Amino acid sequence: MRFHDLGLQDLTRRHFFENCAVGAGAIGLATLMQSEQQTHAATSTLGKTHHPPKAKNVIYMFMAGGPSQLEMFDFKPKLQELEGQVIPESYVEGKQFAFLKKDAKLLGTRRKFRKHGEAGTELSDVVPHLASIADDITVLKSMKTDVFNHGPAKLFMNTGTQQFGRPSMGAWVTYGIGSESQNLPGFVVL
Repeated sequence: MRFHDLGLQDLTRRHFFENCAVGAGAIGLATLMQSEQQTHAATSTLGKTHHPPKAKNVIYMFMAGGPSQLEMFDFKPKLQELEGQVIPESYVEGKQFAFLKKDAKLLGTRRKFRKHGEAGTELSDVVPHLASIADDITVLKSMKTDVFNHGPAKLFMNTGTQQFGRPSMGAWVTYGIGSESQNLPGFVVL
């Protein structure tokens, strides 16, 4: 194909920018109109939750690479008792671990734990200032998993499953209490 076969010989920079401006304006208008329709459709199909949300905000800290929960919030007296011993057979029986040898020895915490506040929340000396607000925070210790390796465990912790593409904790919180702004995300991951 030659240049003149495409009819481009009359195309100038001015014509190009005029047409681009019209196209960009049309795209912007379509986006604005679509967002209004989606907002209306979302509010009409989702409806309300079965009870009004009591929380206004949720701060969920998942510290990948942070200090171990065993060194901060989750005291395990039995682990301290078994420290230095080989892992009991009942724990590894019938399971295959990628990074765990059969003769591996248990290691307990090196931190000191004390009870704080009226609730008696056990916190270690790693978080001394958190102890002053122990009755104002919630420490969940009810979660259990058989997922051992860090990669799948992080996915499981944030979504409740090892499958990719499932909604995360932030998605569920946003669904439950909503978002303050249509133009800003309800949750962010840093």
